[in-house]
Parts: sequence; C-alpha cells; structure tokens
Amino acid sequence: MQPTHTVTVHCMAAALMLAGTAQAQMQASTAAGAVVTVPGMPPVPDPDNLYSETAAGKLSPAVAGALQLVYVPNRASNSVSVIDPATLKVVATYAVGVHPQHIVPSWDLKTLWVANNAEGRPDGSMTPIDPRTGTPGPSIPVDDPYNVYWTPDGRHAIVVAEALKRLDFRDPVTMKLAYSIATPDCAGINHADFSIDGRYSVFTCEFGGAITKIDMVNRQVLATIKVSRHFDRPEVMEIVARPGRKPRHMVDPSVPRSMIVTHSMPQDVRASPDGKTFYVADMMADGVHVIDLASFRQVGFIATGVGAHGLYPSRDGRKLYVANRGSNKIRGRPRGPGSVSVIDFATRQVIANWPIPGGGSPDMGNVNADGKYLWLSGRYDNVVYRFDTATGAVDQVKVGREPHGLAVWPLPGRYSLGHTGNLR
Repeated sequence: MQPTHTVTVHCMAAALMLAGTAQAQMQASTAAGAVVTVPGMPPVPDPDNLYSETAAGKLSPAVAGALQLVYVPNRASNSVSVIDPATLKVVATYAVGVHPQHIVPSWDLKTLWVANNAEGRPDGSMTPIDPRTGTPGPSIPVDDPYNVYWTPDGRHAIVVAEALKRLDFRDPVTMKLAYSIATPDCAGINHADFSIDGRYSVFTCEFGGAITKIDMVNRQVLATIKVSRHFDRPEVMEIVARPGRKPRHMVDPSVPRSMIVTHSMPQDVRASPDGKTFYVADMMADGVHVIDLASFRQVGFIATGVGAHGLYPSRDGRKLYVANRGSNKIRGRPRGPGSVSVIDFATRQVIANWPIPGGGSPDMGNVNADGKYLWLSGRYDNVVYRFDTATGAVDQVKVGREPHGLAVWPLPGRYSLGHTGNLR
C-alpha cells in the first residue's frame, strides 16, 4: 500500500501534466484557428461546421431514456398532440396554456418547454414536458412567451416577448426574470440564431421587415437593418425605407411595366455551417435573405417558394431545408401551394423542391435524429407532414387546430439554443 503523500505527489504530477497538455492543446488549437467562445459555452470542435455535433448518431447521454416522439403545439386548440413516429399515430393529446406556439428543448436537453404566449391576453405561460414519459408538468406564468431560446452558456432562458418588443432573460428552471433587453426598433421580434462563438445573436423583426443584431456579452442592440429581395438596388431600398404604409407591390421605378415587392416579413433564421453568413426566411419575399454577419449587411437573396418560413439544416450540415408555407398572409387558406425547397449551403442554390400533393401549409418543425425525415406542422391544414429527405415523398397525420412549432425528440447534439431544436 502506497503512503498517502506519495499518492498525493503522483496525483499532483498527473494534474500538472494534464494541465500542461490541455494548455498545449489549447495553444495549438488557437494557432489552428479554433473558435474562442464566450465563457461557459461548450467548445466548437469544427470551425468549418458548427453543426458537426448534430450529425446522425451523436446523441448526448442527457437524452438517454427519452421516448422517440413528435410533440405538436396546436395554437387554436390550446393543446399538444403527441405522435408516435413509428406508426404515424397520435398517441396522446393534452391541454396546455393559451395559444401554444413552439415546443423548445432546454439547454441541458432534459426538458421540453411549451411556449404558450396567450396572444392579446395577460396569462401567458410555459409548460414543461418530461421527455422520458412524454407528459406535461404544471405550467409556470410567463409574460408573452412567443418563442424561447437559451444563452449559449445555458445560464438564462431568452423568452421572446414579441408583443412587448423585448427579450426577457430568465432562470432556465424557475423562469424568474433576471433582466431584459428592449428592442424598440424590432417590431414582431420572434426567431433567432447565434454566432459561432456565442457573442452575437440575430433576431428577425416580422412586422418591421428587418433583422436586429444583439451583443450578448454587453447586453445591447448593435444594429437593425431592413432586408429585401431587392437589396442590391439602392433606388428600391430607398422606397422600402420610407416611413408609412406601402402596398405589397409597386411599379418598378427603373423597369417600365414591371412591379417590385416592397414588403418583407422575416421569419426563421439559421447560421451557415462556418457561421459567417445567416439565412433568413421571408414569407412576403418568397425566399431567403443571405446576411454577412461581420458587416451585418445583406449579400444575397435566394428565391424558394410562396411564404418561406422555417429553416432546418440537414444532419450532415450540407443542406438547408426551407418550409414554404404556401401563403403570404398570417392567416392563410388550407391547401395552398406549400412546398419544401432544399438549398445547398456550398453553392447557395436551390437543388430540389418538394411540393405537397393537393396543396398544404408546411410551417415549422425539424429533421429527425437520423436525418431521414423532415417533420413540419401544416399550419392552415391541421395536419403534420413527414417529408422523406431522400425523395421528397410526404405523409400526413391529422392533429389539432393550427399546429405550429413542433419538436421531434430526441435529437443529436450537446446542448440546445432553443426554438424547435436548434442544437449544437
């Protein structure tokens, strides 16, 4: 049996050796261009692909025991439908709060939160779901939780209080308010994504035709810019920037007998694999804006389909699925020209388009764990769609009224940044 002091010396030596090795690895990584993240945020293993840890098969130990289910918030039914993906059957339906909008995996992947924003009412709430049982717990009163994200370090929930034009930073378990960031120039603030290092976030301003960039470290809004499919035409952008109401279409000042789209309604937003550009779906412009994060300027536009709305990366991080809702209106009609477009991240080109036979209204959801299926709510058709990502073939499941931001669970990844499963 070794003397205690010998073991202590050996442990200290081992610790120093490990510390030296870790420091050397860190220096080597920095020299190789590793990403320096904000304190508390997990490291970025691959600077060229921030989705590297969400590939098929990379399930975290934190999701062990989670049931394989699809959770669908039915906004107009004040309920959640639970689908068994193996049978395509609804296996449970339970009441939640008023106007459930999105189902959001927690940062630690152990809870699913239903955001019930109670539009126009003071009784907003959030309902926790235990993914090991698929059942809800007691709701917690929360002001206007239209959507929910998490700070990259996991310390706070970011409740997107859309009607109040602010972001409320809350305790991720109790939802007690810690502080807020006002966003007065971002009307209809709703969806977001984060820079590869966690320092910045980009939120869309649905009713302002704009996006806003926020410094997460210094807790302040840095800039808000208009987006447009005519971003590269100054004379059109001048018209777009004018105050007051404008018709959706106007006569093109430069091209006789042609029209321009003046309105924008930005929706979901996702970062490119290298984190340098952000893609913003726009349900008025019928496509996706491309934003350079460093300069915070629009550098491109990709036409996709009517009512571009939700954005979801493929499991290999090479493609971006765009849910085209089939309408430019917030309250659209059933069986519209809904579809899914597939964008190649490398070329920024649409490489496939999958229409829904008979029409539909694909909205929000996610890609399943192995990447074989894309699940989306059918907002105006009271169904859920399951797209085969190899063929574009579609299956449908009947759910409640006005399904919105569904969550597929479990998913690969180390931690969640919010929404319907923006994992990294």
